[in-house]
Amino acid sequence: MDFASLRAACLQCQACGLSQTRHSVVFGVGPEDAPILFIGEGPGEQEDLQGEPFVGPAGQLLDDMLSIIDLGRHNCYIANIVKCRPPHNRDPLETEQEACIGWLRAQTRLLRPKIIVCLGRIAAMKIIDPAFRISRDHGQWYARAGVQMMAMFHPSALLRDPAKRPETFRDLKALQAKAQQLCPEVFSAGDSAPV
Repeated sequence: MDFASLRAACLQCQACGLSQTRHSVVFGVGPEDAPILFIGEGPGEQEDLQGEPFVGPAGQLLDDMLSIIDLGRHNCYIANIVKCRPPHNRDPLETEQEACIGWLRAQTRLLRPKIIVCLGRIAAMKIIDPAFRISRDHGQWYARAGVQMMAMFHPSALLRDPAKRPETFRDLKALQAKAQQLCPEVFSAGDSAPV
């Protein structure tokens, strides 16, 4: 299955109750050969309305964060654990995550990323380790099936608590170093990130 047919199938999904309240299926965005995959937990209100991940205030912050290290939607893929918005932006239930995770697994198989970055604890618990604690474990690297994985605070957490931003900047710089090592092709020749 290619990305177009996977997306078409995903847009028809009725596997859980979130399909009854959504405006849009938020499939994902970015180059289909991106070596870096960012995974959030699920769409919020703006994402549900626009059909694209991370387009609200947290998405603007994510774009700003990534631009610091020369990354963005032009050279990374961004997706979520669940593709439909949980009502009132609540955490997606385990049953909803299980009903939806197959879409993300299929995206990951097609992308074959070298690096996966989980944004927030729910994504990290689902992808890296069920016992993951974001306040303790963010910024640490894990290897799974030849893929380097790490988690950082979700941008919405940084909007709520700006005191976490210095830690996140260190995580971003660690991500930049790992990306330069494993997938230098994502960086434009001659460009360097501001320090």
